[in-house]
Amino acid sequence: MSAPDSRLASGLPPEWVRGSDGLLFRRAARVILLDEDDRVLLIRGHDQDQPERSWWFTIGGGIDAGESSAEAALREVREETGVVLAAGDLVGPVFTRSAIFDFFSEHCRQDEVIYLARIPGTSFVGTDRSGWTALEQDVIDELAWWSLDDLAVVDLEVFPEGLVDLVRSLLPEWDGTTTHLGLARE
Repeated sequence: MSAPDSRLASGLPPEWVRGSDGLLFRRAARVILLDEDDRVLLIRGHDQDQPERSWWFTIGGGIDAGESSAEAALREVREETGVVLAAGDLVGPVFTRSAIFDFFSEHCRQDEVIYLARIPGTSFVGTDRSGWTALEQDVIDELAWWSLDDLAVVDLEVFPEGLVDLVRSLLPEWDGTTTHLGLARE
């Protein structure tokens, strides 16, 4: 009899694999979406195991097998927001980071490549959940535009940590340097 697949037992999709450190691991692509007023489009979600805790985070998700980080970023923006970006709309990667966090009662590690893209605020007109996975349907609560000033004083957690200052460092224009943000323990 073979051992059970730990990926299936976790409830997380198959891009999560158990690493040599025992943590579930995946590579991910994220996008900081800004409009013409420098507002950032964020997702508010929660963990099924901690429904009372929710947080805001950037658009993005796992990189599929055979997919580049840029391809994953474009796909995730389309799936999560309905906004279709061209490859030339992505700037960067502007940041990279690793994060260790709890999700689905598991300790997870995610290596992220973070891009920037500008879209008209009218491009995102409402949430269309048709492209969402079953997991996203369960844990995503809303998407909303945030001014940097409002985001700086929001009561909920925001990821990546220090997002307001990170976005401001990209304004008015990114300097071309990809900054590694290190390892975050969230």
